[in-house]
Amino acid sequence: MNDEELRTRLVERLTGSGHLLTEPWREAVSAVPRHEFLRGGFFREVDGSTPTAWTPVMPDDPRWPAACYDDVSLVTQVAGTVVPGDVRGEILRAPTSSSTMPGLVVRMLEDLQVDAGHRVLEIGTGTGYSTALMCHRLGDDAVTSVEVDEDVSTRARAALGHCGFAPDLIVGDGLAGYKDGAPYDRVIATCGLLTVPRELIEQTRPGGTMLVTLCGWLYSSELARLTVHEDGTASGRFLGGQISFMLARPHLPPPLGLLPDLDEGDERPAAFGADVLDDWNTRFVAQLAAPRAQYVTLTREGRAEHLFLDVGTGAWAVLREHDGRWTVRQDGPSRIWDAVEAHVARWRGAGAPPLEEFEITLTSEQPTITWPGR
Repeated sequence: MNDEELRTRLVERLTGSGHLLTEPWREAVSAVPRHEFLRGGFFREVDGSTPTAWTPVMPDDPRWPAACYDDVSLVTQVAGTVVPGDVRGEILRAPTSSSTMPGLVVRMLEDLQVDAGHRVLEIGTGTGYSTALMCHRLGDDAVTSVEVDEDVSTRARAALGHCGFAPDLIVGDGLAGYKDGAPYDRVIATCGLLTVPRELIEQTRPGGTMLVTLCGWLYSSELARLTVHEDGTASGRFLGGQISFMLARPHLPPPLGLLPDLDEGDERPAAFGADVLDDWNTRFVAQLAAPRAQYVTLTREGRAEHLFLDVGTGAWAVLREHDGRWTVRQDGPSRIWDAVEAHVARWRGAGAPPLEEFEITLTSEQPTITWPGR
């Protein structure tokens, strides 16, 4: 199957899944060859590896052409600098850049509600595939894309040029936007954000739209569409779908460091256990109460312990389960699990409304997020 046939199959798949809705974006996906943005290869997860190991898949691999058009995200960099061509065999490092699954790319472009004549700022160029789709739809002069990693940006520039596109590509901190090109009609971030930088709001024209993925260090995240107002505030709602992106590098959590003595602090019965976080919506609500808490599972004396630790303040909570009952022990300047229980209880008391009904207001970088009945 040649690349044109693979693109046609991808369009059919994304249309059938409900991600690709309008003809202009169908034309873009039909026209832009995703494989050109993966010429450097990608990493494939090694089945059954714990911790996760990655092995490179290069263009000379017979699996490469079709895989470029699968509706999956493909890791293109690990450990901040390592690309597939650097590795022989396997590597045990965390992913730091990827080509987002096409279904999510086009879903976000549809949700951005972009139209001819709009100027777009993209935060996170990555491979450049989504940048190319926007260039096809809007024209090169209408697209500005910012990438923090110079090497990633250089590879994207080469791929875009090979496909005949020449948008304004900036190497820098995307969280600062690019004021020289402002104001923008649309801003889209292809990375997870803890907060929404004021610079991005200020660089969006009043009435313009921002599409961002809001998350925390419990790693529950949601796509939000926000409208910027004349007074410099912004508001909107979540769009649903359990969207997940790598966090923007400045928003990554700090190292856990030396763990606290988990036998200190005050212990009490817990209203519910750490297993409630298995539900995505509950985890997101819990995260609103403790956005800077990190969650790790430990094993001590043959028993699982669920630790929530705010490195910045030193507050922590550890939950343990025995015979179906949960206890929590907490210490530090605040009580993390008290806050989580209270927040989840209020949400459940309001009927546990879905995240799409939550309202988001931005008067500063930190969003205020509420739900009906709160």
